[in-house]
Amino acid sequence: MDGGTVLAVMGLAREARVAAGPGVETIQAGGNPARLKLALDERPSHGLRAVISFGIAGGLDPALKPGDVVVGTHLDAETRFLADPEISRRLFEALSGAPDRVVVGGLAGSDTAVMSVAGKAALHARTRALAVDMESHVAAAYAAHHALPFAAIRVVCDPAERALPAFAAAALTPEGEPDIRAVLGALLRGRARIGDLIRLGRDSSAAFAALARCRLRLGPGLGVA
Repeated sequence: MDGGTVLAVMGLAREARVAAGPGVETIQAGGNPARLKLALDERPSHGLRAVISFGIAGGLDPALKPGDVVVGTHLDAETRFLADPEISRRLFEALSGAPDRVVVGGLAGSDTAVMSVAGKAALHARTRALAVDMESHVAAAYAAHHALPFAAIRVVCDPAERALPAFAAAALTPEGEPDIRAVLGALLRGRARIGDLIRLGRDSSAAFAALARCRLRLGPGLGVA
């Protein structure tokens, strides 16, 4: 595990800015798994020591709240991928002293956003995963293809009991930045309510604050030594 760069995979530009640092290369594709796969296909594995899925996620376990940190043990999508146990152990130990709640368990990967409370409950019942995101399964597949260790750190944003507003799936630019015009358009067309925006903003703030604290504790190479 000596030498090499850790490839941090995420969906949002803001997540990439948090993850960036010495020994870390970031790659994101605006919350689009197909575009992320293409970007990873163009990235040779030479010089990489590990792949880490890093960012926020939707809660599936009703016990988890915005800002809770999940260190993945495995990833369920069409295929099950196992996280590297030694790296995952190091990540958990590095993060456990933080003020945030840190848990270990499975994650689910989805090619589409899981928006509804019913959809989250169904996915949780089927996989028993703690949280879901749209990048971890793509990152895990890339790691498996190139025989690289894989790990995941995901922070809950929207909890299991809260649905995502309908506009949220289209509220990102291809660069992974918030699409303000799309949000304003949704408000004008009645597809979004101010209350939804306030709740989502609070959840997002809690999640990104916890993600930033995790990043500080992990240090160079996202804690992969």
